[in-house]
Amino acid sequence: MQIGITIIGDEILNGSRQDGHFIFFRQLLQQHGLYMAWAQYLPDDRAIISRQLKQSFKEKIPVFVTGGIGATPDDHTRQACANALNLPLTPHPEALKAIEAISVKHGDTLDSPAHLQRAKMADFPQGAALIPNPFNNIAGFSIQEHYFLPGFPKMAHPMAQWVLDQYYRQSFFQYKLATKAALVDGIPESRIAPLMEQIEQKWPGIKTFSLPTIRDDLPANEQIHHYRLEFGLKAWGKDCATLPEIWEEAVQKLKQLGATHITPLDKSSEG
Repeated sequence: MQIGITIIGDEILNGSRQDGHFIFFRQLLQQHGLYMAWAQYLPDDRAIISRQLKQSFKEKIPVFVTGGIGATPDDHTRQACANALNLPLTPHPEALKAIEAISVKHGDTLDSPAHLQRAKMADFPQGAALIPNPFNNIAGFSIQEHYFLPGFPKMAHPMAQWVLDQYYRQSFFQYKLATKAALVDGIPESRIAPLMEQIEQKWPGIKTFSLPTIRDDLPANEQIHHYRLEFGLKAWGKDCATLPEIWEEAVQKLKQLGATHITPLDKSSEG
């Protein structure tokens, strides 16, 4: 099963904070036999977030969304989600009850400006479900297999694990992915592109990939004159069974095209 990732925050796009999510989600999904379908970074811009959410809701795959669910003017994700689904924002009773308890603990009355501002974080698109937040008990929310989490990794990451355990445990390790790859010396990408097209046309369940690399073992002034590619094939599900045979045929074709060395890789860049 594949899952999309949307990471929201001006602070990430402008470089004032490093992204703490992409590597975590890639590893989290791999640990459960799941795969990242795509990842995108968005600014704190309501119109842009709403437009991108409209698109991802159409794609009908699960999506984790981090950032922008706070209660300050630069937090737009809750409203953008509601706009994308043409739904009103409504207070979620359980989320609001938890925030009321937090306000009381801080000594704020329930009619105080501090509490009323804090209570906005319980406003979710109508029909949304809660995602518990073990860090501070201010919940995230889910709707139509989109899971909205805080931008703070210490909050978002355990919440993401909860989502997988709660909703997708039956999908763990149910979707097999197999990869074959090698470093190929001596031929440029332009020469192997027709081979890649032929493979994908002949075996529609196989994806080819080619990543140019640099010969670090050569002097700098010679590196540009020596071609090296990471070439590989990927297969999913039932097509994994045919991958070894297709790979052997591809290796023979690479040799015919002029490859001088083909070094198998235990782990590819796309694995």
